[in-house]
Amino acid sequence: MEQFLFFFIALVAVASAVYFVFAKNPLYAILSLIVTFFSIAALYVLLNAQFLGIVQIIVYAGAIMVLFLYVLMMLNLNAKDESKKHNLLKFTGIISAGIIFVGMIGAYKGVAMTNATTDVDSQIGLTKNLGKLLFNEYVLPFELASILILAGIVGSVLIGKKDL
Repeated sequence: MEQFLFFFIALVAVASAVYFVFAKNPLYAILSLIVTFFSIAALYVLLNAQFLGIVQIIVYAGAIMVLFLYVLMMLNLNAKDESKKHNLLKFTGIISAGIIFVGMIGAYKGVAMTNATTDVDSQIGLTKNLGKLLFNEYVLPFELASILILAGIVGSVLIGKKDL
């Protein structure tokens, strides 16, 4: 039953992500992205990573999507204002997606199908273990990511300044 639920939620996530890419109305695209974020959070919970599931809902489905909706409402997009999209960009996207798909099929072909073991550690997704791993083994990438985020914030403030 749990495996069926996992595949169903994964199908919902993939379907809503594909709808996001091909949606004509930007509001419907953002709503489908919210469904995608909630589906990914449900997948995290099913994989015993409750902390990541809650952070996914709070940060992405909450804050980021409110920001997207705010920007969409402020832009007031109309169909007459939107210029025609070039077919070259669509063709490039389809070709790159096809290359990624072929690479994923090739990687999947090399993976042997194994049965899942029943010995599952119930402590694997807890916040205590995640914090130990993050601040012991992955402290350098964590700090580099924070410096990168700080550089992005400073860059956006400089770009947004009216007079330099």
